[in-house]
Amino acid sequence: ARASSGRSRAAPTMAAAARVAVLGGTGATGAECVYQLLKEGHHVDVLARTPSKLGLPPGSCGEDKAGLPFDGVGEAGALTVVQGNATVQADVDAVITAETTGVIVSLGGKTKDVGPTMLTDATTCVVNACRAKGVKRVCIVTSIGVGDSADQAPFFFKILMGTVMRSIFTDKGKQEALFMEGPGSDLEWCIVRPGGLGLGPPTGVINVIDGEAGSIARADVAAFCLGAVLDAAFPYIGKTPCISSVGGTGWVKDRGDKGMFEA
Repeated sequence: ARASSGRSRAAPTMAAAARVAVLGGTGATGAECVYQLLKEGHHVDVLARTPSKLGLPPGSCGEDKAGLPFDGVGEAGALTVVQGNATVQADVDAVITAETTGVIVSLGGKTKDVGPTMLTDATTCVVNACRAKGVKRVCIVTSIGVGDSADQAPFFFKILMGTVMRSIFTDKGKQEALFMEGPGSDLEWCIVRPGGLGLGPPTGVINVIDGEAGSIARADVAAFCLGAVLDAAFPYIGKTPCISSVGGTGWVKDRGDKGMFEA
């Protein structure tokens, strides 16, 4: 198991001011990604079906500011929001351009609302756009329990995976396969499989675990995603790290002076 705490920016970055496309930016984890990217001085392009739902995340900003507009966060004009559908290639092409330095995919939703193949369809559009525009770095947020991490899911979660959540996990598995054995395999991808997601403030403790997953704040998941698209020497490119902060087995807590992305 590997562990670390705190966000180290000592590692060389892909660009001083990156331009990152975020799909799923109106969701709880995606909003954290948008906020943290803007705070670090990067440009963010968000594709959203309902742009009015994009708002400050409760974890990094507090419950009292949750949902408020991103006004004043980052440089003026650094946030671009495009109305569109992530399963429509032309809409995805509008936010992933030749200027894009990285992409974060943090899509979700109930199958009855988004359909049984939304994740696979949308991520196929992302892969197509990245290959067409020459964009290499892609971070995809899935879940503990997908693929070969099934044994790392807590018992109660395994029951859900095989029953009420079976359809969404089938879709997540196909989404991951686009990179592990499909057309996105030649991209610089990182598939992030977080444990139980919370809405609390960032802890700065992110553990890449080998054993059963515990919980993790969405703000910490977002920080890990930023590393995947910003850090030139990110150690988990081409890998599927399972991450959590609290609970779980097979992991070691904070190693003091080690940066968050040091293996």
